[in-house]
Amino acid sequence: MATAANLEEHRAALTGHCYRMLGSAAEADDAVQETMVRAWRNLDRFEARSSMRTWLYSIATRVCLDALGDRSRRARPMEEGPVGTPDDTLTQLPGSHWLEPIPDARALPSDADPSELVVLRQSIRLAFVAALQHLPPRQRAVLLLTEVLGWSAAEVAESLETSVASVNSALQRARATLATRDLTQARAPLSDAQSTLLNRYVEAFERYDVAALTGLLHQDATLSMPPFSLWLRGHEPIRQWLLGRGSGCRGSRLVPTSASGSPAFGQYRPPAEPGGPHKPWALIVLELSGDRIAAMNSFLDTETLFPRFGLPPELAP
Repeated sequence: MATAANLEEHRAALTGHCYRMLGSAAEADDAVQETMVRAWRNLDRFEARSSMRTWLYSIATRVCLDALGDRSRRARPMEEGPVGTPDDTLTQLPGSHWLEPIPDARALPSDADPSELVVLRQSIRLAFVAALQHLPPRQRAVLLLTEVLGWSAAEVAESLETSVASVNSALQRARATLATRDLTQARAPLSDAQSTLLNRYVEAFERYDVAALTGLLHQDATLSMPPFSLWLRGHEPIRQWLLGRGSGCRGSRLVPTSASGSPAFGQYRPPAEPGGPHKPWALIVLELSGDRIAAMNSFLDTETLFPRFGLPPELAP
């Protein structure tokens, strides 16, 4: 008979699935915990007609659908209003409004084979999860179960207690909606050129060489800073921001990590007084396209994010 340890083996896979459904790492953790509780209570009903993971995915999907019943979608600043300017007022919205990043290690199962891992990593990228937020919850579930997990329409219909025709209809509508979104940045693992690009980014950022930094960006690259709704597009506005209101980042140090299937860095700003430690300022998640940076996403809720990503609370001078 299955044990609690058997259930625990699937936590990362379930966390990734719930994150795709909910767009929040914290809510994904809660949903997985509820999934484990429901599974433990119903272990005697597990008949092994499917794998343990498939059974748990079914439970987790229902938990997420329950959670989404009375909740609006999570968003990115680029979806909430027109592009801003470096001089615009900073408007802050609650953290629950925004799409959150998630540590790769928490959302990607260690036992996935390489081809499966590519699909799973692509499906936790910010652009993809943001696009999913535009789907009604059941369409979201159908798309993830079929396109990401590879279930048949019959398996999805059984899990969601609906008909195959309903599943196929929901899948068709979901695909049509996603076709209107720009998901070209969701690519496979880093190329050698992209690894070099990241090294150049870290060197330029820590020197605070703004000319070199903007030279690494696409012409239409974006900069966003949740929980603020302001976002910028293009070399000149980003350059003005970095040299103006963002100039407090001069002297920062970066610690590498990975978030939502993308390269990321914990950013630590220098102290006001010389000799003190560098303090957390932002989790920077980069989105790459080809050999350029397409988006710099600076998530400022370091009190929540740095412990979640295992980043140190400060850096010694």
